[in-house]
Amino acid sequence: MAKVTASISIDSDVKAKAQELFADLGLDLSTAVNIFLKQSIRENSIPFAIQREVPNADTIAAMKEFDDISKHPEKYKRYKSFSELLADVSREESADA
Repeated sequence: MAKVTASISIDSDVKAKAQELFADLGLDLSTAVNIFLKQSIRENSIPFAIQREVPNADTIAAMKEFDDISKHPEKYKRYKSFSELLADVSREESADA
């Protein structure tokens, strides 16, 4: 099979990191790209899932809480210092015990 040269644009940092990774695996960049292309052809698709990063439930809850705090700051305690916050938490823990 005849070889051809293809020119692609890659971020220089991505290229360097990829070359380092592939060297550890005993491959050069060209071989790794060829493996990717052959696997794509074999599977008739990209050989890995491509999807948006979806935040987990904790992150979604934190984002909603931030939004609520931004819209309704009067509903939330405010502290002048971290020491004041710690003292309040200590009082609450003592009251719960």
